[in-house]
Amino acid sequence: MRIISVNVNGLRSASSKGFFEWLDQSGTDIACLQETRILPHQIEAAHQPHGWHCEFFPAERPGYAGTAIYSRQKPDRVARGLGFALCDSEGRWIEAQYGELTVASLYLPSGSASEEAQARKDVFLGEFLPRMRQWRAENRQLVVCGDWNIAHKQVDLKNWRGNQKNSGFLPHERAWLDTLFGDVGYVDAHRTLLAPDQAEYTWWSNRGRAWDNNVGWRIDYQVISPDLAGRLRAASVYRDQRFSDHAPLIIDYAD
Repeated sequence: MRIISVNVNGLRSASSKGFFEWLDQSGTDIACLQETRILPHQIEAAHQPHGWHCEFFPAERPGYAGTAIYSRQKPDRVARGLGFALCDSEGRWIEAQYGELTVASLYLPSGSASEEAQARKDVFLGEFLPRMRQWRAENRQLVVCGDWNIAHKQVDLKNWRGNQKNSGFLPHERAWLDTLFGDVGYVDAHRTLLAPDQAEYTWWSNRGRAWDNNVGWRIDYQVISPDLAGRLRAASVYRDQRFSDHAPLIIDYAD
């Protein structure tokens, strides 16, 4: 089973750059997309390719946020939102259930624009962690794919020394992930499949030549319930084509 996660930075933009042609031949079973930036009336046939079941959760605001899930198999159930306005008005969570497995697409807010943006991000983190705790207590079989907008460890961004006071690498954000992966018990699928000191990034700034020089951040994750850890087989970041400022994170699981 191959699951990918990618922030497309605009579904229409990614589509024009060949994203769906790549997806169709990538061997993917489930694709979780973030920052789709598309409203229902803007979704065209090109965004719903043949052979895929397509589920969208757009933001209320035009040209902003939004998530989607594409899958070869029709999901048994689809749910949108987490029950709080910051998530649901901006289309930041959609989940699909396939038997006992739930796969979700998450777009966690960025805090880089301003202090107010960081405050909103912190509110989201505060609302979200109890839900993750509850699902773990329920032994829910879960894969949460998404743009988490946090680099966890120093190895997860190239210029970590210069970013210690910047959103995405703040001490309290990293501690939040420590709690998620430690106390709560979830697993960072990508990091599990990397060597401890191996740097592999999923996002690059549009400034300078960050993409060309691989000066990036690892902020896209597949966070899984611990029962799935034994099914992890391979991980890669696809960079042969560029669809957005993020690259697809590909994880293969044993059936």
